[in-house]
Amino acid sequence: MSLELTLIVPGDPAQRTGGYLYDARIVAELKAQGWSVKVIGLDGDFPLADARAREHMNQALESLADGARVVIDGLALGGAPEVLDTHASRLDLTALVHHPLTDETGLPENFQRQLLDSERKALAPCRRIIVTSAFTARRLGELELCHQDPVVIEPGVDPAGLAEAVANRLQGRNTDSIENLLCVASLTPRKGQDVLVEALAGLKNRRWHCVLAGSDQRDPEFAGRVRALIREHGLEARIELTGELGQEQLQARYHHASMCIVPSHYEGYGMVVTEALARGLPLLSTTGGALADTVPEQAALIIPPGDVDAMRSALVNWLDDSALRHRLTRQAVAARDRLSRWPESGKRFAEALIS
Repeated sequence: MSLELTLIVPGDPAQRTGGYLYDARIVAELKAQGWSVKVIGLDGDFPLADARAREHMNQALESLADGARVVIDGLALGGAPEVLDTHASRLDLTALVHHPLTDETGLPENFQRQLLDSERKALAPCRRIIVTSAFTARRLGELELCHQDPVVIEPGVDPAGLAEAVANRLQGRNTDSIENLLCVASLTPRKGQDVLVEALAGLKNRRWHCVLAGSDQRDPEFAGRVRALIREHGLEARIELTGELGQEQLQARYHHASMCIVPSHYEGYGMVVTEALARGLPLLSTTGGALADTVPEQAALIIPPGDVDAMRSALVNWLDDSALRHRLTRQAVAARDRLSRWPESGKRFAEALIS
């Protein structure tokens, strides 16, 4: 059996967001298993594909031989159903859905309906659907986006050493130091950094420093809003915006953090959760989307999404209660051993493709 695959994604495949990182790691694991994988990044605008995006998608599919295996990332797939219909009968099409397009935070209602209709049509001709969480599988059913059972393949994580603050806390060192809070996410409305800034604005009398690590180019308007809030509250010296970081730079930020904060309104999985736990970092997380499933309660402070008061209260508890910090840290370290690894995710992905 030929182990060949074409993966189609929107835009530059090297983007460092959760969805693109998932795609890249699956590609790496498939190659390690002997697969030949070609990755095509499409030009044009998404998620509702413009003329250039549809043209490039058509060209990519047209170039493939009959029977070729193709995985299309949901952000590229959902807006071009008419292109898929043209090629579905001769290609082995798989949809990779990170979360339904209509669930993106802040979309106008008419745009949500348009995305829902487009994605439903695009998923219909796909031979199989792979999703990154059980939550997304359930959500596809709730929205009646597909009439088959999706295959759930969660992200894996690489083994990592304990964060410096975690190791110190376990050994009783530096317990009175400044708390280094880390939030890893692109600056977009769905990620909720504005809620975090508003919550921190009421805690100027406590010892903390916060890093917001993530691209400020995906939604420049929202990024500008976050910057304005930081200036408005006089927090320029205490909240650091790094922009998008490379792998080594991001690893350094994890290493120097003492807690990871996930203020998202919604996540299809939330890979930052497992990245934090791999380093023994406790979490402050919302219950938005799949986070209600993926965040271990015993290793986290959990709050509703979009609730500034609840976020501030949780931060007060963390900053003021050393016993709580120690307890959650021990539980986060214990959770490391239960994390799934990327080779297992890649193996399951390969099995799904040949089923």
